[in-house]
Amino acid sequence: MNKVGWILFAGLLIAGEVMAQSKPFNASLTPDLSVYGREPMINGLTLSLWGENQQNSLALGFVNGTTGNSTGLSLGLLNYAEDYKGVQWGFVNSTTGDFTGWQGGFAFGLLVGAVNYTGGTMKGFQSGIVNYAGSLTGLQLGLINYAQRVDSGVQIGLLNIMPENQWFDAFPEEVAPGMIFVNWSF
Repeated sequence: MNKVGWILFAGLLIAGEVMAQSKPFNASLTPDLSVYGREPMINGLTLSLWGENQQNSLALGFVNGTTGNSTGLSLGLLNYAEDYKGVQWGFVNSTTGDFTGWQGGFAFGLLVGAVNYTGGTMKGFQSGIVNYAGSLTGLQLGLINYAQRVDSGVQIGLLNIMPENQWFDAFPEEVAPGMIFVNWSF
């Protein structure tokens, strides 16, 4: 085989390995009982009772889990992720790392999720009965809203908590650590 042939052969091997790491579809009963398992990146559609992959996809299931840096739309009862960009739409939405987008859902006849949790930085919109953000840049709309730190954000609900706010010391940029109806920090 000549030099060009070897280069083409090596290119095909590398391309095959890259393609093997990414799949357009996955279906699962559990993360370990699925078409492709937990390992490959899913770029397309995931259907599951309980699925867990790194994804750039539409995830439809009862429990949708995403690993690593994932993007897309997760529709389920429980959606959980490490880092996520997109929409988590479910009864409970949880991201342990950073989230950018909208966490919400449909609960108790309302267009809100029951619980939305972002452990890291939440940039976007949370609509739920209870919303939590480690760091907030955006809007929380719910009965109880909590943001440990706020870069720039507004909370609208029955109880709104931003512990770093001081009692009207920096009004109008921030209000107080706890307020009813509305709280903000800019």
